[in-house]
Amino acid sequence: MKLKWTRNDKIGVTFFISIVLSTTLIYEFEERFDEHTWKSHPNFRYKLVDDMIDKKLLIDKTQEEVIKVLGEPYETKQSEKSYFIYRLGEPPSFFESKTEYLLITFIDGEVVTVSLAE
Repeated sequence: MKLKWTRNDKIGVTFFISIVLSTTLIYEFEERFDEHTWKSHPNFRYKLVDDMIDKKLLIDKTQEEVIKVLGEPYETKQSEKSYFIYRLGEPPSFFESKTEYLLITFIDGEVVTVSLAE
């Protein structure tokens, strides 16, 4: 018995293979958070920050634990909440480059949110 492929079958298989291949390549070349790289290459932190936020690596950590992982913050702020701010470097851009920061919010001495700020 011979399998006959219609034009739509060929197009569907091609799209499926393209999606699987592109997803695999994106995952393979995405930068993963690494403590050593974070500390030794501060201008490239923008490459690592998404992985750190997605994996929620800092949630529920104390201020001391965050400093141990990320090093001393660029700036700290105190109010009813405490904040650590880290510079991320500037990603290459064809347009106006913007400086982003990592904003870590503490309540009662533990991380509750980790987000990007401009």
